[in-house]
Amino acid sequence: MRFHNSRILVLVVCAASAVMFSAVYPQQKSANLTRELVAAAEQLLGLQFNEAKRDSMLADLQDNLESYRKLRELHLNNSVPPVLSFNPIPAGMKFDARRKPFVMSPAPRVSAPAQIEDLAFASIGTLAELLRTRKVTSTQLMQMYLARLKKYGPKLECVITLTEELALKQAAAADAEIAAGKYRGPLHGIPYGAKDLLAARNYKTTWGSVPYKEQVIDQDATVVQRLEAAGAVLVAKLTLGELAWGDVWFGGKTRNPWNLEQGSSGSSAGSASATAAGLLAFAIGSETYGSIVSPATRCGVTGLRPTYGRVSRAGAMALSWSMDKLGPICRTVEDCALVFNAIYGPDGLDQTVLDLPFNYNPKVKLSTLRIGYLHKDFAHDSTFRATNEATLAKLRELGAQLIPIELPNLPVAAMSLTLSAEAAAAFDELTLSGKDDLLVRQIKNAWPNAFRSARFIPAVEYVQANRARYVLVQEMARLMQNIDVYLAPAFEGDNLLLTNLSGHPCVVMPNGFNAKGSPTSITFVGRLYDEATLLAVAKAYQDATPFHLKHPTLQF
Repeated sequence: MRFHNSRILVLVVCAASAVMFSAVYPQQKSANLTRELVAAAEQLLGLQFNEAKRDSMLADLQDNLESYRKLRELHLNNSVPPVLSFNPIPAGMKFDARRKPFVMSPAPRVSAPAQIEDLAFASIGTLAELLRTRKVTSTQLMQMYLARLKKYGPKLECVITLTEELALKQAAAADAEIAAGKYRGPLHGIPYGAKDLLAARNYKTTWGSVPYKEQVIDQDATVVQRLEAAGAVLVAKLTLGELAWGDVWFGGKTRNPWNLEQGSSGSSAGSASATAAGLLAFAIGSETYGSIVSPATRCGVTGLRPTYGRVSRAGAMALSWSMDKLGPICRTVEDCALVFNAIYGPDGLDQTVLDLPFNYNPKVKLSTLRIGYLHKDFAHDSTFRATNEATLAKLRELGAQLIPIELPNLPVAAMSLTLSAEAAAAFDELTLSGKDDLLVRQIKNAWPNAFRSARFIPAVEYVQANRARYVLVQEMARLMQNIDVYLAPAFEGDNLLLTNLSGHPCVVMPNGFNAKGSPTSITFVGRLYDEATLLAVAKAYQDATPFHLKHPTLQF
């Protein structure tokens, strides 16, 4: 069915003007809508109608307002997704569904340390071999990390809840199984932390936010379930910027362990800070628009943002259904691979997750791959030029033939209104109830104002932005036909937002330090659902550099 253009525009204004009125008077069931109110809405939307057309709209506007009231009576929980979902797969693209064995690097030669705390910054691979050979126990590791969480966590403001009772139980179970020869794999007995937007039964899941700080969700998130199945030990629920923005939460501001005067960035603030400070072996974070890349950069750790639709978000706070992604924050690239191998794949709950293999093998020859780099972004990134150029030089030294590429030239920033609209919908009742006044940050550039402003995004423009994302997906497919992996500065240009909109995976890792001694980072971007190649390439670079082996000195 086709509609005349004026009819489409009428619907836009109907929606906008009704939302304007209902946002101001959310409890009022009816309103005497006027042509003057319609004219005011037109100015917000960049539209203009004459008086006769405005008069014709009034009945439809009144009907729409009543529809909004009825929809709000449903009281939709944050966990309820929209029936529409984002599809990152380009038209006609097929994926290799053959499954191959997961290949780890050879186990390191390890011996029991003189003091258990000497393992605070050890990789998962090292800890796993110590546990497998029973040179240390999970209980010893858990108690060591728990002590560090209690000692350093308050100063770093990176912990919301210690799951001590659960950790004691899980660690003891791991020790008993390993002693009985029932070794589950490299995560068995490994202590970790979860960003506190992931539900864990019997513990608070606060989302870092005042209105939800007593919230208990009676379920384990799928990621938490899968890590438990792998034998990992949950020791802490970690901070996030309130409702997944920044590093400020209801209890304070999460700190960068390299520089306590700085926040750790966000929103996976506690996950990055705690991992960097050696308070646990790894953590789970999430990213919608930079929430793994940014804190991993600030804190000098390694993070994997998987392809959209790779890891189930069941049991996780929803911010943007078409952009949210869960992934590991670790000390090494291979640590990320080990964690990802335990958490990826469908669960029958999150319908966006595809059943595709993860055929990781660290053996890779860079000279046989097509590795690109965003040459204009590297040229423009004067802030981190020295470390960026050193990274490119190191890759060439390792045999990579780097290919200059450019991202699609599209209005990427404009497409981000999809995130704004979805976030406002996810926290619709918070805004309409007035409880958004309880949030810690009340400045213009914070959620309360962003949620309110997003109420005025027309439904048509939201759809148009997603149609633009379709074009972006196809353009990225054409670019990636000739590239296996490409490099990008962490924050220069459009890459960070663009790849979050297109759903592409990335690995971020330390690649040096600036003049003040703070970590810098580099981003590797891979093809859709090809985390295996992406991680192997990133590991080849990391193995040839020392930056991930440096750790902050905690003197407090």
